[in-house]
Amino acid sequence: PAFTALQGVLTADQDIREEIRKVVQALEQTAREILTLLQGVHQGAGFQDIPKKCQKAREHFGTVRTQLESLKTKFPADQYYRFHEHWRFVLQRLVFLAAFVVYLESETLVTREAVAEILGIEADRERGFHLDIEDYLSGVLILASELARLAVNSVTAGDYSRPLRISTFINELDSGFRLLNLKNDSLRKRYDGLKYDVKKIEEVVYDLSIRGLNKEAAVGAGGEK
Repeated sequence: PAFTALQGVLTADQDIREEIRKVVQALEQTAREILTLLQGVHQGAGFQDIPKKCQKAREHFGTVRTQLESLKTKFPADQYYRFHEHWRFVLQRLVFLAAFVVYLESETLVTREAVAEILGIEADRERGFHLDIEDYLSGVLILASELARLAVNSVTAGDYSRPLRISTFINELDSGFRLLNLKNDSLRKRYDGLKYDVKKIEEVVYDLSIRGLNKEAAVGAGGEK
């Protein structure tokens, strides 16, 4: 009888995981749609309609909120970390996408509280389904490599001031991460990648300065930098 009881527990657990997986697949699909939309900013003409792309992306986040609402109902509220690995990856991607939208709109770093609000979940662990700090930081690091790519593509598109602004932003981000003592392995690996992003952007800015294009960019941005 002991084993019969255990089988019952195992089956219930598998059912929960299966239900979670279904919602996570739907979330992954929405995340792909948002990413496809935002990838358009890397094309030459993409810079013109950034506000329109951001607005559309924010509409998609409405779907994300509905899907996360559904995810919350699939497991006992006090067992968040027991099932966390199922949605951790997609949540990090959604943090990145929310951070990318906010960056494109205002060139600022989104706070964890603001991301939680965009996703319709809690920032505070005590209050239920929340945005884990490490998931937030991972998403921010994905943003850094996306911006390194944007800096390169900006030059191709003839926008010479954007890489300078991205460079300032990424250096501030790097300084922020230096203050943290990162114990999580996957997060530390991601953070190692930030060094390459910083280097890549520095090379873009250096190249602009050699070609004398940063002066032009600084004047265009309102006075010498």
